[in-house]
Amino acid sequence: MGTSIPADMTPFSRHALGRMAQRALPTAALDLVLSYGASIRVHGADSYFFDKAARRRAREQLGDTAARCAERYMNTYAVVADDGTVITAAWRTRRLRRP
Repeated sequence: MGTSIPADMTPFSRHALGRMAQRALPTAALDLVLSYGASIRVHGADSYFFDKAARRRAREQLGDTAARCAERYMNTYAVVADDGTVITAAWRTRRLRRP
């Protein structure tokens, strides 16, 4: 798992803000994926996403009620540059390929 980055402190690129608006992706979804998601290194950036362990970790720490509300955002991913800027974010529609 990567380091936790709070979304309210995270800088967003113009591209990321445009894509989030275009895809109706709230910052709450990014907060979840950056706080609880797993990360892998892909093409020179860190990709954050929810795998089984990350979903379990989020459920344990959020509690049942909050986890049920957050479930709808667990099919998102975010790509973060080395300087901490969110490059892009999207809804995950298919399986992520691991290197």
